[in-house]
Amino acid sequence: MSTSVTARKLNPQQKLILIDLVVSLFCAAFGAVYEIFSHGVYAYGMLYAFAFPLVLGVLPLLLITMLRAPYPNRFARSVYHAGIAALTVGSLVSGALEIYGTTNPLTLVYWIAGGALAALGAAVYLISLLKSRKDLPA
Repeated sequence: MSTSVTARKLNPQQKLILIDLVVSLFCAAFGAVYEIFSHGVYAYGMLYAFAFPLVLGVLPLLLITMLRAPYPNRFARSVYHAGIAALTVGSLVSGALEIYGTTNPLTLVYWIAGGALAALGAAVYLISLLKSRKDLPA
């Protein structure tokens, strides 16, 4: 008997939750390893980079799953997760620069772009929810 017969397939929501969890764990491990080799210097951006995919990725998807709300369309998911990625990378870059002992005003672009993309993705999802509610018979 092959393993493909007995293996349980993940639905798209579960797959995305798992991906966000893996990214969170990777960021936490990356921050920990980076700090071990940073000679006792730490940065909050590096410490808490894992929080973006965890809080903005996993928790909303778990909430959508628990409430049995419609799954976001591909555009909303892509834009929203691009925002999460920008925020996560921005946090890592800011943390690395802080550990190095410098700053760069260009890191502000990560925060602005990430916030705007995440807000746009959430707005597209909420608008699609409202449209689907209006289409339902009373």
